[in-house]
Amino acid sequence: MKISKRAQYGLTAMVYLARNKTKNAISIRQISNIEKVPFEYLSKIFSDLEKAKLVLASHGANGGYVLAMRPGKITVMDIVELLENINTVNCKLCPKLKKCLTKNVWGKVDEAVSKTLSSITLKDLIK
Repeated sequence: MKISKRAQYGLTAMVYLARNKTKNAISIRQISNIEKVPFEYLSKIFSDLEKAKLVLASHGANGGYVLAMRPGKITVMDIVELLENINTVNCKLCPKLKKCLTKNVWGKVDEAVSKTLSSITLKDLIK
């Protein structure tokens, strides 16, 4: 299983926001420059994060983003699942579903990944 750059960049940006002690909004440009993430790509990611209500936006000269809730309330799963499909295999579309001897393997892998990502919060990552 490979996690996309989109999810990696999204998590990196969210950790950056979680580390913000001032509670002031942080611009995408600042995150882009410091974390070396392409600005245009990060803008699209933040659009999705805002729609999912994981971040709040403020507009204007001092605009930017802040977390929509405390870091302990946002899991890595919330972010990664929003930004990419993390299922290893989509067994529902397979014509061999009823007779498949390996579907339990993929289900267990998906469950383990989901459990792990759900058990880690942004707060855990900034300790």
